[in-house]
Amino acid sequence: MKKLLLGAASIALLTGAAGPAYADFTLNVLHFNDFHSRYDSINKYESNCGAEDEAEGKCIGGMGRLKAAIDAKRAELAGENVVLLDAGDDFQGSLYFTTYHSDVINEFNNQLGIDVMTLGNHEFDNGPEETAKLIDGADYPIISGNLDVTKEPLLAGKLKGVVILDVGGEKIGVVSALAEDTEETSSPGDTIRFARIEDTLMGSVEALEAAGINKIIALTHDGFPRDLEIAASVPGIDVIVGGHSHTVMSNTVKGAKAYPTMVAGPSGVEVPVVTAGSYAKFLGDLKVTWDDDGTVISATGDAQLLDASVTPDAAVLARLVELNAPIEEMKNEVIGTATADIDGSRDTCRVMECSMGSLLTDAMVDRAADQGVTIAIENGGGLRASIDAGDITMGEVLTVLPFSNTLATMQLKGKDVILALENGLSQVEEGAGRFPQVSGLKFSWTRAKPAGERVIKAEVMENGAWAPLDPDKLYGVATNNYMRNGGDGYDVFATDAVNPYDFGPPLEDVLADYIAKLGGEYTPTTGDRITEIK
Repeated sequence: MKKLLLGAASIALLTGAAGPAYADFTLNVLHFNDFHSRYDSINKYESNCGAEDEAEGKCIGGMGRLKAAIDAKRAELAGENVVLLDAGDDFQGSLYFTTYHSDVINEFNNQLGIDVMTLGNHEFDNGPEETAKLIDGADYPIISGNLDVTKEPLLAGKLKGVVILDVGGEKIGVVSALAEDTEETSSPGDTIRFARIEDTLMGSVEALEAAGINKIIALTHDGFPRDLEIAASVPGIDVIVGGHSHTVMSNTVKGAKAYPTMVAGPSGVEVPVVTAGSYAKFLGDLKVTWDDDGTVISATGDAQLLDASVTPDAAVLARLVELNAPIEEMKNEVIGTATADIDGSRDTCRVMECSMGSLLTDAMVDRAADQGVTIAIENGGGLRASIDAGDITMGEVLTVLPFSNTLATMQLKGKDVILALENGLSQVEEGAGRFPQVSGLKFSWTRAKPAGERVIKAEVMENGAWAPLDPDKLYGVATNNYMRNGGDGYDVFATDAVNPYDFGPPLEDVLADYIAKLGGEYTPTTGDRITEIK
């Protein structure tokens, strides 16, 4: 398959780039997105899956399954036209990335046979230098159309916005775009500028059409809602393959969006929009047919769930064992010192304020403060161990936080913060894991009242003083991605969150970085954040 990597301005210089189509043309588009370096399999809560669960068939995803599924699908489609697209965010989310950065991404992605990848916002988490390393080490083109990198020397000349694929004698134009708010959600630096997505895509499409290319796929990383807007407003786009919002699309999974979701385009022709969840839980499989004039006349398919029915690739699993050895060594790394025991026991953290809960929630607020976050709520059940006085190792941090949960942020009205606290207090008698550990917030409560009526008083820190929680005011709140999506009964986080974002750094990194920021020494504290009135 030939690939021509171009900037939009260069496309217009092509003449005779696309020969005439003499018959309907069908293309199988395999795709995945938001892998987030989840090389090991995960469970239904998107946490690391143990050997016992794997043996019982409870695990999904992982690079082994993704590689096996792609290989099997290519074998099934032998003789047909097939491309594999990656819609971005392969960075961040596990210790594999923390340890190996873009090297591990390139090692495995180069084995998958990717035809085109678009950058995700998290590809800038370690700054433009690591983004450049990713691009330099990839065996396939990586594009992003609405970025101006001309003033960033590490990326200038390396990042284009369009790829032209030669598939089965047809030219397929792939245009691209990245979420405009990447400056807020990642670390691209001050030298990169982001243009409006619709404007960029219109220019790219017009240039392709002027060059005679009439089969155009938009490979985006801006989220499902934005993709729907783009499909309805940008003429000439035939298919959108997206990422960023982790949206599950399936014709069999309950509550999922329809795969594909069809949107009436500006010309009246429906545009299929697809995405494939996250963490290699799904492999998207879309079959698109164009007529002689380059109009999509059929778009069918589904996202394949990569569950226990998919046997992981043995070579991938063996390599992961090798890569994990230095990670085990890394777990012995000393990241700081505790002047006293940091209590993370379930007997404490599920019924009252505990010092581990205070440490983690303080770290969460500190990490997201530049996003307007002033409150953090963490489920006590998410804390799985204490840390003894003395040296703090990364392994101990991972024992406290073993689930690979990520920092999630949102805005929430004060009344919904109360509902969240009520949920956290609703099963305290059973020692349920939902008990709320907090920062930037203090409250009093009683178990003498029935569940749902237990919060007596709640206050927030404002301008250096405690003030009553305003029921109608929006507050910036941090939590973990499990809770933000309704885990442990925190449905209000899933239903009433404003501007939610679930894909921040792993909590273990948040905690370790915070200890380092404090100078490496931490003195455990508990105060009056949570007061039970008996």
